[in-house]
Amino acid sequence: MNHFLRYLWFIFVMRPLVLLIVGVNVRNREKLISSKPAIIVANHNSHLDTMVLATLFPLRLLKIFRPVAAMDYFLKNRLLAWFALRIIGIIPISRDMRKSKEDPLGQCSEALERGEILMLFPEGTRGEPERLASFKTGIAHLAKRRPDIPVIPVFMHGLGKALPRGECVLVPFFCDVVVGDPVHWSGDRTAFMGELDSAIKSLASEISYSPWE
Repeated sequence: MNHFLRYLWFIFVMRPLVLLIVGVNVRNREKLISSKPAIIVANHNSHLDTMVLATLFPLRLLKIFRPVAAMDYFLKNRLLAWFALRIIGIIPISRDMRKSKEDPLGQCSEALERGEILMLFPEGTRGEPERLASFKTGIAHLAKRRPDIPVIPVFMHGLGKALPRGECVLVPFFCDVVVGDPVHWSGDRTAFMGELDSAIKSLASEISYSPWE
């Protein structure tokens, strides 16, 4: 990754955008950086999701913040691939792990070994604005490999209205980010996914208005 260009992008583009145009209210921000390495999981409604979460980290941790993103989308052309890999610092992953010839979680495991912070959207793709979809079980496979690493749930509201899927015009809209307590691998996939689902829904309930309206 080109760390210098990445710093410039977040300092002069993303942080002013988030602070001056979008506006974000964050609860329990300190839990995001309570441990390294870590796995952060969140609901996904907009391309702004990753950008907003990245701006919540201090600059000293930006170089180890690694969003996990769809290979088929972000590597579909050279310019987008360069920006996603070198500036945003994504870890590309196949959406269909069953068709992958290599270990689909290999790069994620290596990043955790280096002490990095992964950012995953277990819904798999951007959903309808402000509608929470079921999490896919890929996160359980990763948590099983590293049961010592905390999985930190995050719920975001409003970004799907600020920049919905398929739109390119940013609409000023105040957003909420709620960070929860870490979830750990319990030894059972169904139980782990249930605990994670409950954690996300509990965070959504902390917002004073309905997060799905």
